[in-house]
Amino acid sequence: MKFGISTFVTDEGIDPAELGEAAELRGFDALFLAEHSHIPTSRKTPYPGGGDLPRHYYRTLDPFVCLTAAAVNTRHLLLGTGIALMIQRDPIHTAKETASLDRVSGGRAILGVGAGWNREEMRNHGTDPAHRGALMDERIRAMRALWTQEEAEFHGDHVDIESSYFRPKPVQSPHPPIYVGGESERSVERVAEYGGGWLPRSGAENLAKQIEHVRERAGWRVPVTLYSAPDDPAAIEQHAHAGVDRILFYLPTEPRDTTLRYLDQFAESARKSQR
Repeated sequence: MKFGISTFVTDEGIDPAELGEAAELRGFDALFLAEHSHIPTSRKTPYPGGGDLPRHYYRTLDPFVCLTAAAVNTRHLLLGTGIALMIQRDPIHTAKETASLDRVSGGRAILGVGAGWNREEMRNHGTDPAHRGALMDERIRAMRALWTQEEAEFHGDHVDIESSYFRPKPVQSPHPPIYVGGESERSVERVAEYGGGWLPRSGAENLAKQIEHVRERAGWRVPVTLYSAPDDPAAIEQHAHAGVDRILFYLPTEPRDTTLRYLDQFAESARKSQR
């Protein structure tokens, strides 16, 4: 079992460069960062977690900038988006950011993707929520073309890119792994298509059966990284038996000193679970 960190980096928390260094020094193998471009004041879409939307959703820094800062201070830490909201992102720019991060980090980038939940936020980006799944699929397929073709092009219903030269290409071949967030059947199909990994949320029902289904659908042993997991020894053991490969502890967004105490606590839990 591997252990990493999932969190929101904001202007009120620890510096991302120090966060990456502190995570690697404590033995964590991955850092996954969430994103929200903005939160419209008109928001009526219910927060999936229930209750009021937490403060850190309003203040997130760009994950690619933060992961690049973390890359500079680390040597082995995997650097992931958890998740990049592809329905709100230009595919050419996101392909460029991902490939650049992979280059700067020496091949440590992971692109975690999802369709998002905040309908007002996505509409501000010109996305019709009713078509967000199809849009995300085409944008990811277009990015894969940009990463892998010398003269890349893509033509779909939502994305149209003429034959183009695109550089840099990623370090990882054929491209950085794409981890799909979500537990729907369409998410399972995306895992099979993109061939990178599955990023289910902590608390997903019947996780062991779902993992078995994902791997059967894909036809190979898909890596499973559990997103936003609590620090619970019994749950860690259950996740290991279910077939989870990596647990991402959920790190609350707090100032530096509190953050480091959380990291110490999570590192001790990880050590205990591996004895």
